[in-house]
Amino acid sequence: MQPHPPPTSSQAQTRRAIWNTLRGSSGNLVEWYDVYVYTVFATYFEGHFFDPADKNSLVYVYAIFAVTFVMRPIGSWFFGRYADRRGRRAALTLSVTIMAACSFVIAVIPGRETIGIAAALILLLCRLVQGFATGGEYGTSATYMSEAATRERRGFFSSFQYVTLVGGHVLAQFTLLILQSVLTKDQLHEFGWRIGFFIGGIAAIVVFWLRRTMDESLSDEQLAAVRDGEDTSSGSMRELLTGYWRPLVLCFLITMGGTLAFYVYSVTAPAIVKTAYADHAMTATWINLIGLIFLMVIQPIGGLISDVVGRKPMLVFFGVGGVLYTYFLITYLPTVSVAIGSLAMVCLGYIIITGYTSINALVKAELFPSHVRALGVGIGYALANSVFGGTAPMLYEAATRSHHVSWFIAYVVVTIGASLVVYVFFLRNKSQTHLDRERGAAFGG
Repeated sequence: MQPHPPPTSSQAQTRRAIWNTLRGSSGNLVEWYDVYVYTVFATYFEGHFFDPADKNSLVYVYAIFAVTFVMRPIGSWFFGRYADRRGRRAALTLSVTIMAACSFVIAVIPGRETIGIAAALILLLCRLVQGFATGGEYGTSATYMSEAATRERRGFFSSFQYVTLVGGHVLAQFTLLILQSVLTKDQLHEFGWRIGFFIGGIAAIVVFWLRRTMDESLSDEQLAAVRDGEDTSSGSMRELLTGYWRPLVLCFLITMGGTLAFYVYSVTAPAIVKTAYADHAMTATWINLIGLIFLMVIQPIGGLISDVVGRKPMLVFFGVGGVLYTYFLITYLPTVSVAIGSLAMVCLGYIIITGYTSINALVKAELFPSHVRALGVGIGYALANSVFGGTAPMLYEAATRSHHVSWFIAYVVVTIGASLVVYVFFLRNKSQTHLDRERGAAFGG
């Protein structure tokens, strides 16, 4: 006999989930805007920090983007421990405050002609600190949104983490589009790029107040036990590594191919479009903006589908699609000169990665119990993200300049394929999870 699912969540529970998701995801939006405004405006500020005569100046810019990912595991450890011991709300509020401060500093850094190499060093320092904050944002927000969701729509509500993550990229692209329409190319190079970072700092201050009104998803009893010294296992690396090392390794392997594909499809592909339409900058910006809006809009659809079919089929769909499509995308996107063709190729890639992006936060959150959830999700994600995700734009740029793009394609396909093996053989569909036991079964049982 098939088990009957528990009663549907009440209207009050659904309203509460909606408001907490909105308040939690608003901060996610701003934090990821601050991450992506760097790549969107990279070609405009590279000459501000590095010598334009150096043909590798853009590689240096993307190298800083990659190096900041080194800080993500450290941020995940700090904020994961903080969130598991002090609460999700406190950790999320702190991370967005750090992001805001660094965005303001980047917006006012003098150029290399004024302070020399110190300009690049300050930029690097700010991005390292932002990488630290971003490492805490992912694991904690993934945990919070999964815990705040209603049990039968956990995939749908959790998908809003990537709605706002992609939304940050959309907002950065939209900011560039507006500035391109009101400023000349020289003005964008001279001072316009600073506006993008300044907007990120202002928005983060607004989100600081929104996050302070979120409900806390950890129980008062659990927080009190930590405060009173009765609970020493929450947020403990010893607890994570001794009791939950298997799900930690699984979290890393699940993330590995997904995060690499995400950065290749959503960062490298738009950069390819910008290069292909170098003489038509507005066209490239519109292609990238529309494509990213499409990616953002389809995230809840992926989440809803997973609430019906389960999480595993979505990941397998991504893995198979990524293995088959990556060669075609990277090889032929640079050769397309018709806007609708470029947009179609990018959007097909976005449909494929939605199998991963829409549910990956929830899949990882389901692997761990609440007392080490933010730490486990954050560490597992950040390690894979640092090794495979953040390095993707730099590796592609280097492969392009050395005429070894085929090597880069092989690297991406093999990595996605390795994660596909994990999805097929090491994940069970609709099985009971830690979240099910704590907050109600998503699929009955």
